[in-house]
Amino acid sequence: MLKGSCLCKDIEFQFPNAEGDYVYCHCLSCRKASGAAFGANISVPIETFEILKGEASLKVFESSPGKMRHFCNRCGSPLFTLVGRNPAFARVRLGSIDSEFLQLPAAHIFMSQKALWDNPEVEIPSFTEWPEIDTVSIRGSHQPIT
Repeated sequence: MLKGSCLCKDIEFQFPNAEGDYVYCHCLSCRKASGAAFGANISVPIETFEILKGEASLKVFESSPGKMRHFCNRCGSPLFTLVGRNPAFARVRLGSIDSEFLQLPAAHIFMSQKALWDNPEVEIPSFTEWPEIDTVSIRGSHQPIT
């Protein structure tokens, strides 16, 4: 069973598996809803998606006709989207999953709408923890000063 939650842990949910592929969607709507360069959502059969705790803390925003985005009213975490009157799937935000999820994305989509600062083709340095401040300076963060 895969489990997920919001940042403040007021809302918790579970489901046994996702179905089909998932993608990194760079459309403006997904960027706005995620606050990031792209959205990553998996499809979970609605009959297997179960809210364990905090249903009263869910808020809903209809971002386009019939597209209901669900998020925590306390911490603001985006959790899942339901599309249409009788959706067959919940579109669960991959970042809200607490369990190990090993499936890799199938593609990047809506690259024509990607942000100008988003360049997934370019390789940039990566670090396992905070980088040294003289390597990468992340202002306004908790980056330790050495």
